[in-house]
Amino acid sequence: MPALNAIAPDKLFRLLGSATCPVLVDVRTDDDVAADPRMIPTAIRRSHAAAPAWTADFPGQTVIVICRHGHGLSEGAAAWLRLGGATAAVLEGGFQAWASERLPLVPSARIPNRDTAGRTVWVTRARPKIDRIACPWLIRRFIDHSAVFLFVTASQVEAVADRFGAVPFDIENVHWSHRGERCTFDVMVEEFGLATEPLLHLATIVRAADTARLDLAPEAPGLLAASLGLSRMHADDLEQLEAGLTLYDAFYRWCRDATDETHNWPHKTKPKAKA
Repeated sequence: MPALNAIAPDKLFRLLGSATCPVLVDVRTDDDVAADPRMIPTAIRRSHAAAPAWTADFPGQTVIVICRHGHGLSEGAAAWLRLGGATAAVLEGGFQAWASERLPLVPSARIPNRDTAGRTVWVTRARPKIDRIACPWLIRRFIDHSAVFLFVTASQVEAVADRFGAVPFDIENVHWSHRGERCTFDVMVEEFGLATEPLLHLATIVRAADTARLDLAPEAPGLLAASLGLSRMHADDLEQLEAGLTLYDAFYRWCRDATDETHNWPHKTKPKAKA
């Protein structure tokens, strides 16, 4: 019988990729993680044994707790979270149920180390346009809600990465970059285990707009135009990033839910019957 405060894997999956997705906390034991070292997208690891201490970090937030089967560990941690002022539920069936439904799982080895504030830190070239907005969107929505991004002079990206423990992306000769005809967004979708149909569709649009192959997707000119418009509206790269996140939220939801929908004007109505 499922817990009273529980969410099914398919319902949680529908929340992924949105700015309002709950915080996901993985309290599996070290042995369980060693047996399957993958993570549900955006989940952060916490020790169930230390729950009375860390649950106070989430007051007022909505949290989903994940253990192996959705039983005692997650139920206990969720109870502590509610005591600390959070709205907390457990993942019904736990990690095993999510995995059995073949929902996306991120290889732990691909997730960068976090800084002392618990964030992954990334660095790339200043004045982003397409790939350097799309990749942060993917990271924030599917890898680490708290990720931070540093935008610096192109020639200094690798030096900043080395000195500040950041992960460089979308420059030449680093791991997270273009490969052949694929752009950095393509590479991240694949290597982070996120190759769902909507994200693959979005990746095609991003690749088309980012590599001047607008024939690959009819939506690409629109993404290119919006991206260039944002770059001229915002002189500050971080302001542009925040605006761009909303743009990619919209494109993702279209890829996921609305590709078959059309819009016509004027609306055709049946002629009125003669009196």
